[in-house]
Amino acid sequence: MEQITGIWSVLLRDYVKKVEFEIANIEKIRQKGVFMNTIETIRSRRSIRKYKAGVMIPKEDIKQILEAAMMAPSACNTRPWEFVVIENREKLDAIMAVHPYVSMLRTASMAIIVCAKPEVQHGICLEYFPQDCGAATQNILLAAAELGYGTCWCGVYPQEERIEAVRNIIGVESTPFAVVALGVADEAPAARGYYDENRVKWL
Repeated sequence: MEQITGIWSVLLRDYVKKVEFEIANIEKIRQKGVFMNTIETIRSRRSIRKYKAGVMIPKEDIKQILEAAMMAPSACNTRPWEFVVIENREKLDAIMAVHPYVSMLRTASMAIIVCAKPEVQHGICLEYFPQDCGAATQNILLAAAELGYGTCWCGVYPQEERIEAVRNIIGVESTPFAVVALGVADEAPAARGYYDENRVKWL
């Protein structure tokens, strides 16, 4: 009986430690002024095309966003991606010059270029890199929204001219897949997404 009581005591102590750890993490998030669950984050996300100019985003936040991107699922866990973080204003201007739909970079704090590496899937699985990089890009949008930032996803792949132009600007051999503008939103557009029962088939 004493042995059983001792085991329960250890289990209870470990459980209390775990709860205290989780509470501490939640408190850190609350102190930062941002606390959402996943569904709330998804519902609150918007495509932002106007940002507060001159805002510097802390590297800690950028790394958290990139970590979220790299936590995305990928075919056979091949992780066919790399990311280019652009804060340099000349580079942002150069991208605006070759991509007709990224004018929001004029006021955005920075951009993250999601780049695909199809070659890492050769001999392992079919080329699912578009789905994989799409998942990584969506994670960027959601992580940024949870941290209080606005984003706008601008496609590059599969437009060959845009791919080559952006590739030359950022100096990579991989395939630029998307430009994600990132910054503090200076607008609050209404939600455009919604649940549509007509798009669902129940079996």
